[in-house]
Amino acid sequence: MLGSRTDLHIFDAGSVNGSRYCNEILLPYVRLFRGAMGLQFLFMDDNATCHRTVAAEQLLESEDIELMDWPARSPDLNPIEHVWDFLSRRLAARTLPPVTIRELPLALQDEWAAMPQQLTDTLILSMGRRCETCLAVRGDHIPY
Repeated sequence: MLGSRTDLHIFDAGSVNGSRYCNEILLPYVRLFRGAMGLQFLFMDDNATCHRTVAAEQLLESEDIELMDWPARSPDLNPIEHVWDFLSRRLAARTLPPVTIRELPLALQDEWAAMPQQLTDTLILSMGRRCETCLAVRGDHIPY
């Protein structure tokens, strides 16, 4: 969100299903943001399978969380993809990049904490322009 972000949540081993998504993301993070933001809150995710379970959709509805419509086959407009790219490049540029699965979460958390807030704010604020560009090219790919 503009001006701040949560700590990076890293799932423990195993698949992320609808139940884990509800318990580890929607309840502890999204519900609290909705409470803080009030009626202006509009939640955006991608269409990952765990996001579209009956449990997740029922939880969002029960918490009165409005979900942004997001086409299943849309060009990649989601700002989080740019954040993942940034983190990936930062990890690769480290003097000692993580080489084990144990080192990866710590390195990711370090890079997440060091990531400038201006980056996420700029990405969020670019959404209107990027959506307009996507419409102008009739859904074709747009430049990042």
